[in-house]
Formats: sequence, C-alpha cells, structure tokens
Amino acid sequence: QVQLVESGGGLAQPGGSLRLSCAASGFTFSSYAMSWARRAPGKGLEWVSGIWADGSDTYYEDSVKGRFTISRDNAKNTVTLQMNSLKPEDTAVYYCAKSIFIRATREVYEYDYWGQGTQVTVSS
Repeated sequence: QVQLVESGGGLAQPGGSLRLSCAASGFTFSSYAMSWARRAPGKGLEWVSGIWADGSDTYYEDSVKGRFTISRDNAKNTVTLQMNSLKPEDTAVYYCAKSIFIRATREVYEYDYWGQGTQVTVSS
C-alpha cells in the first residue's frame, strides 16, 4: 500500500534551518508530482512547495520563496524540503502529499495520499 513517511521536523531558532524528508513507497514514485503543505495552529491548509514528477519544475508559496528548496530523488523515492532562514510564522505541521498527476498543483482534490505530518516549531 502507499505510504508517505515524513521526518526531520523539530525545534529551530529563528534564522535557523531544518530539512524535511518524505520517504515514499507502494507506488511508482517517478510518475507523480509531490508537494509539501502545512497547517499552522488555528489556520487552514497552506501549500508550501511542489515538484513535478521528473523534477523539471517546482512551485513555492510566496512567503517561502528564496528560503525553502524542494528536491526529489527518484532513485531513492524521497522528496526533501530544505528550510533556511526560518521564521516563527513557519511553525506548523508539515505534510508530504502525492499528486494524481505528473505536474504539481495546489488543489487538495488532486492529491490522493498524505503523510502523517511532522511538527516544525520555530522559536527562540
């Protein structure tokens, strides 16, 4: 069965860095786009970043552009979100999601599997 397992969350100071990883199994990873989304306390789901199935294109939410970098390794079935210059407003549960398409989109109904989430807390 499809599994998405996130790791790498934790506590970071403002200005610090964290690296999130999502290990995927149970499907042909290289055939599907992947995205990261987050949910902050008391807020709705926010798309953070996505990457096309072949890694040829990406998108970023405006508030993370220049600070976060998404990448994928189709040989290892992993997608990674490198988060630098972290801000307190980045505090959220971060989720890895599998698209039903090769292109990454920002529509919840175009994602069929989600990880359990990993907590990221940015605080001094």
